[in-house]
Amino acid sequence: MKRTEGKARGGGKAVLLAAFVAVALVLGALMLFKYLDRHERPAAPAQPQPAGTRAVSLYFAAADTGEYVTETREIDSCGGDLAFCIRQTLEELANGPLGDLAPTIPPTSAVRSVQIQDDTAIVDMGAGLVDGLPKGSSAEMTAAYSIVNTVVYNFPAVKQVKLLIEGHEVPTLGGHLDLQKPLVPDLQPDGKDG
Repeated sequence: MKRTEGKARGGGKAVLLAAFVAVALVLGALMLFKYLDRHERPAAPAQPQPAGTRAVSLYFAAADTGEYVTETREIDSCGGDLAFCIRQTLEELANGPLGDLAPTIPPTSAVRSVQIQDDTAIVDMGAGLVDGLPKGSSAEMTAAYSIVNTVVYNFPAVKQVKLLIEGHEVPTLGGHLDLQKPLVPDLQPDGKDG
């Protein structure tokens, strides 16, 4: 009988020991989590874009080939005013490229106004666009399509661009490209997208 009584006592001690260890582990884990919560390093704040800016792609010409190449710029937020956004974007285009690209419109080009009618942007440019444009069909097409491509590819609601000069419809900028109808994007410098 003594033997059975000893086993019973030993089994009871093992159960108590196991229960004690389990409680100690649970309490230890709770204390550890509480400690980590208090001493956890705050997460690094996300790097937001400057408040009120938007990235746009401007279509300039590659200096060696004349092909269109984009350069990204930040413009001020337009607050949902599409015409204002387009105007800001075209003003950046007139500022010229920052890198090794060639400008496509003269720096004297001024955006007089932008209006939206359905899916068409009506862009009224100042006379500086025509006056500062080098002679020849290539310069004329590159200028017109850099404006059109920049507008249409940055603002998907616009499908085509009608160019005006000093508030008036003009047949061409320099005698080569017909501007009597709105222009659609064209990524070929010769004006013949293929």
